[in-house]
Amino acid sequence: MEPPNDAKLLPHRPGRSARIVAIANQKGGVGKTTTTINLGTALAAAGKRVLILDLDPQGNASTGLGLRQNEREVTSYNVLIGQATLQEAVRATSIPTLSVVPATVDLSAAEVELVGDRRRNYRLRDAFAHFDTDADYVLIDCPPSLGTLTVNALTCADAVLVPLQCEFFALEGLSLLLRTIERVRRTLNPDLQMHGVVLTMFDRRNNLSEQVAADVRSFLGDRVYKTVIPRNVRVSEAPSHGQPVLLYDIKSKGALAYAHLAGELLRREQLLARVA
Repeated sequence: MEPPNDAKLLPHRPGRSARIVAIANQKGGVGKTTTTINLGTALAAAGKRVLILDLDPQGNASTGLGLRQNEREVTSYNVLIGQATLQEAVRATSIPTLSVVPATVDLSAAEVELVGDRRRNYRLRDAFAHFDTDADYVLIDCPPSLGTLTVNALTCADAVLVPLQCEFFALEGLSLLLRTIERVRRTLNPDLQMHGVVLTMFDRRNNLSEQVAADVRSFLGDRVYKTVIPRNVRVSEAPSHGQPVLLYDIKSKGALAYAHLAGELLRREQLLARVA
């Protein structure tokens, strides 16, 4: 999606301390939701207060955090179309320092409903401008597209994190996503930072995984995280129990990888703060 050049509509950033990180990739099945849930849990375990904002109509992040459908009365859809505030949409999870703004399939109608709104790309940013939160980090689980929902996330975010599946076709869409991020930075959100790319579903027994990892590192250099998320059955099983893998099986390879990822993200935050 080509964002319109309407930078004059950009509102003033509120004086908040929460860092907003959009977790985005227009390709489905690359581990966006899994990364959002487990990175958020690992950050919470590290002593950070975390809010996960589910911006995917599938609502998988909400499900993976144990939130049933009948508990999603106020959702990100209501926030986007102006029916509710973010404060009204926040729900607690079983993790004391981690909360969630849930999503339902209703969110899929938002793009159509906002098509005539001149501020459609700023709806989420405007909502955050009036949001009083004690969160250290807000992680936005974006849908698998580059439409209005993802552009809203990128417009209000401080940084973007890209999960990339270690398969050939995942590489094909990476350049398109990077171009979209650059357009958003140029036209909608000049403060947007590239947090990095996280390699997911890595299988050391598969030569293709090694080749994709080498190609991405050659192309993007140190923008690629050193931490790699392996294919792990415990990671796949955890959402069916409404739990992050760090609660489901903390000793699993997947749980350990996400704990390392959280540590690397916090170190990168220090570097980005020096650049900003």
